[in-house]
Amino acid sequence: MNPNRKTAIAFGIFLISGIIFGILNTVPALEYPDYLVKLSSIKTQVLMAVFFQFTMAAIYVCVAVLLYPIIKKYNELYALGYFGFRIIGATFLFVGIVSLLLLLFISQSFVTAGQPNQSHFQTIGALLRVGRDWMNHIGMILPWSLGSLILYYSFYKMKLIPKWLSVWGIIGYTLTLFATFLLMFDLIEIVTPIYLLMNTPTALFELVLAVILIRKGFNQTMYNILLTK
Repeated sequence: MNPNRKTAIAFGIFLISGIIFGILNTVPALEYPDYLVKLSSIKTQVLMAVFFQFTMAAIYVCVAVLLYPIIKKYNELYALGYFGFRIIGATFLFVGIVSLLLLLFISQSFVTAGQPNQSHFQTIGALLRVGRDWMNHIGMILPWSLGSLILYYSFYKMKLIPKWLSVWGIIGYTLTLFATFLLMFDLIEIVTPIYLLMNTPTALFELVLAVILIRKGFNQTMYNILLTK
C-alpha cells in the first residue's frame, strides 16, 4: 500500500474514531440538578467517559502529527500554526479529564457527608462543571477550529481533496468557530438546538471526508508532487 493510501486511511479512521469517542465521553448526569448525587452512583460510567476522553485527546494528537509533514511540504508557517493550535486543543481535553475526576471525587465526598443542603460541595461542584464545559467546548474547540481552518485552506490550495470538500470544511469550521464565540460570550448555551445546528455541518463534513479518504485516498497526482518537494 502506497503512502498516500496509508495516510488517507489513517486520517479517515481517526476522524470517525474522534466523533465516536466524542459522543461516548459525554456524561448526561452532569446536566441534572442533583448531579452531585448521581455521579457517585454511576462511577463506572464516569470512569469510562474519562477513558473515552483520553482516547479522543490521544487521537487528536495523532492527527496533528500525521498531517503536519504534509502541510509542511506546502507551507512551513501554516504547518506550525496548524500543529500548534491542534496540540493546544488536545491539551484542554486532557485537562478536562482532571476536572471530571475531581467532580467524581466531590460527588462521593458529598454523599459521604450526608448531602448537606448548603455547603462548599455545591460551590466547588458548580465551578468544576462550568470549568469542564469551558475547557471542552471553548478551550478545545477554539484552537481546534483555527487549526482546522488552516488545514482545509491548505488542502484547498494543495488540491489533495476535492475543492468542494475543502470549501465545505472551511465553512463548517467557520460556523463552529462562530458558535463557540457565541457560547463564550454567553449568547447561547451548549445543549440548545441553535448550538447543535451550527455544529452539524462540521460533523457531517468529517464523516463524508472520512469515507472519501478511506475509499479513494488523497489526490494521487498532487500527493506525488508534494513528495518531490
